[in-house]
Amino acid sequence: MAEGAVATPRLVVAGVSSGVGKTTVSVALARALRARGLRPALFKCGPDYLDPTYHARATGTASQNLDGWMMGRDAVLSTFAHAAAGADVAIIEGMMGLFDGASATSDAGSTAEIAKWLAAPVALVVDAGAMARSIAAVALGFTSFDPDLRVGALVANRVGGRAHLELLKSAQRSPPILAAFPGDAEHAFPERHLGLRTADETTLPDALLDHWGNLASEWFALDALIELARSAPPIAAPPGPALAASPATCRIGIARDAAFHFYYADNLRRLESLGAELVPFSPIADRALPPVDGLYVGGGYPEVMAGALASNLAMREAVKAFADRGGPIYAECGGLMYLSRAIVAVDGARHPMVGVIPAEACMRPSLRSLGYVEVVVTEQSILGEAGTRFRGHQFRYSELSPPPEPSSVDRIYSVRGRRAREDEREGYRVKNVLASYVHAHWASNPKVPREFVRSCQAFRSIRAESGEPGAS
Repeated sequence: MAEGAVATPRLVVAGVSSGVGKTTVSVALARALRARGLRPALFKCGPDYLDPTYHARATGTASQNLDGWMMGRDAVLSTFAHAAAGADVAIIEGMMGLFDGASATSDAGSTAEIAKWLAAPVALVVDAGAMARSIAAVALGFTSFDPDLRVGALVANRVGGRAHLELLKSAQRSPPILAAFPGDAEHAFPERHLGLRTADETTLPDALLDHWGNLASEWFALDALIELARSAPPIAAPPGPALAASPATCRIGIARDAAFHFYYADNLRRLESLGAELVPFSPIADRALPPVDGLYVGGGYPEVMAGALASNLAMREAVKAFADRGGPIYAECGGLMYLSRAIVAVDGARHPMVGVIPAEACMRPSLRSLGYVEVVVTEQSILGEAGTRFRGHQFRYSELSPPPEPSSVDRIYSVRGRRAREDEREGYRVKNVLASYVHAHWASNPKVPREFVRSCQAFRSIRAESGEPGAS
C-alpha cells in the first residue's frame, strides 16, 4: 500500500483523568486559533460521539474519531491524514486519562497509543484547583511513565487566579505550563446522563464559544503551543477510502435529528466511497421517507425525544412498510430502540415505536452496558456472509425487556465484551432489517459497509423492476 507523508502540525490534548476539562481546552484552543486566522482540525480519541459535536461547533467542520482498538493503526493514520489535509494545526482531544484504554497493562486503545502513532507532542491537562507543588510530582509521573511519549506542556485548569498560576509555574519548570484556565463554573458546558449534552446552536451558542476562545487568547501561551505542534515530525500514512467518482449506485437514508445523530464520520465516508448517496431524513419531523434503497438509523437520544417520535405515526408506518417490503435497514442502539415496539421510560410511560423488533426498549436508572465489544455475524445478512467480524462498543441505559424469544426473531450476532466470560447472542434480524445495541466502527472490517451498500443496490434493482419512482 502506497504511503504519503503528513506534515500537519499537531498537538494531543490529554488529561490526567476524565473530567479535567479536555473538551473545554480543545474547543477554546480551536476558537483562539481561528481568531488568529488559522484553520484548526479537531479529532477525538476513543469511541465518543458527543465531544465531536463540540468540535464541529468550534470549527464548523466535522470532527473525526481516532480509536486504536476499533480502527487499528493504518485506519487511524489514514483518517487523520484525510481530515488534517489543508489544516494549519490539528488538535487531538484525548479520552479518559492519557494512559487509560482497552487494557490495564498496555497502551492499547489509549490516548497515549494515538499520540505515539501520530508522533504528536502532548499537552497534559491537570485540574490544579486544589494543587500547588504537587503539580510537579504529577508531571514527573506522566512524563517519565513512557519514554516513547513526549509530554511537551501542561495545562493548569481551574486555577484560583494569576497568583495561583505563578505559584504553580514556580513549582513546575519542565515541561512548562503553557496554558491555564481560571475556575469558571458559570460557563461550563451543560451535561446529561451520557456526559456532555450534544452541542448545537442552543446548547453551545456562539457567545459561549467566543467566551472560551477569548479566555484562551488571554490565558494560553498560543505562540508556544503552536511551536510545540509544529515540532511534530512528518509521518507516513496509508491512503483511506476516497469519494466515489462515478454517479451514485444507491441512496441510503440517514436518520438525523435531535433523536438520532451518533454516527462516525469515517463510517459515512466509507459508504460514500462505495457509491452510496447519503440522504438525511428526520424521524421526528418528516412525514414520509425520501426515495431510498436502504436506511441507516444510528444512535442518539430517542428516549429523550420518545414523545415526538411516537406522535409521528406517518413516519413510523413508513419505516415499518419499508421493512416489510424487504428494504435493508441497519440500526444501532437508539436505532434499535426506535425499531422496537415501544420505548418505556424509567417512570413507566410507554411510547409506541415502529414495531419491527418484537420487544420493548426499557430505560433503566443505571448503565446496562459499557465498553468495547467484538462481533461475529453467525448467519448471512445485509452485512455479509456468516463469520464476518467487526469491532464496536456499547454505552446504554436501556435494555430489551423481556428480550424477544429466539422463535420470534433471529439473533445473528455473537457479541464478546473485552472482559466478558461468555458471548451474548444479539443482532436482531427481521427480513433485511438488522438491529443491535452495538455501535460499530467499520474501519475494523471494510467489507461490512461494502456488503451493506451491495444490499441497498440489490433493493434498488427490485424497486426499479417494480417501476417505483426514483429507483432508476
